[in-house]
Amino acid sequence: MAAARTVTFPSGVSVPALGQGTWRMGDDPSRRAEELASLRRGLDLGMTLIDTAEMYGSGASEELVGEAIRGHRDDVFLVSKVLPSNADARGTVEACHASLRRLGTDRIDLYLLHWRGGVPLSETVEALEGLVSDGSIGAWGVSNLDVDDLTELPEGARPQTDQVLYNLTRRGPEYDLFPWCRARSVPLMAYSPLEQGRLLGHQALESVASAHGCTPLQVALAWVLRHDDVIAIPKASTAAHVEENHAALDVSLTDDDLKALDAAFPAPVRKEPLEIL
Repeated sequence: MAAARTVTFPSGVSVPALGQGTWRMGDDPSRRAEELASLRRGLDLGMTLIDTAEMYGSGASEELVGEAIRGHRDDVFLVSKVLPSNADARGTVEACHASLRRLGTDRIDLYLLHWRGGVPLSETVEALEGLVSDGSIGAWGVSNLDVDDLTELPEGARPQTDQVLYNLTRRGPEYDLFPWCRARSVPLMAYSPLEQGRLLGHQALESVASAHGCTPLQVALAWVLRHDDVIAIPKASTAAHVEENHAALDVSLTDDDLKALDAAFPAPVRKEPLEIL
């Protein structure tokens, strides 16, 4: 089994570099047992960061996660998100408390603004800081915010992370978002690191995977995990898929591998709008 790899937030808290996403999990009651088993298998493998959101299945994902971690809450680093439509002073607090009820816990370790909406960032941050003060959340961060958004955060406010779409075909954040965050020691959290499976079948991935005796999926995930300040949160709805994701931690890409992948999936050469799924 791969040795544990961690990423450290500005707060000093360290979490696994490879966590578990839950987008579109909890929607289908017929798959509930299988999805619960996959989340629990991930916990067994040390993938103890679980990401969810009030938006996912209108709370169904949070309920699934709450059931999966029951009896193991202290072993889990729990991430959830508030919708921008709820992110005013009162709505942020109410949304957080609703998420806590669905999750069956008294705290969310990291609570994110899901994306930017019409509420001033200063108002949202003040509400998030209040939730930290009363113990409802351990810390706050953001999701889908680009550099121009981040520069509008209140003076002195530093998110613990920015969760963004990042994978071999979505490399835009490398141009300016990565440098901005690194200058402030803010790690990125990569959602859809496998582009929801659409990366599979690409010849460059197939070639590198063949050389390593692994799967193309594992190469794509190892590529995201090559950074020591990026957390990847792929979704896996089966235990077998979780195990395949976890094995990506054992894949060490060579300089030649990275050059081949750069040729097939070029890095950005100019500013690109932040993409969102």
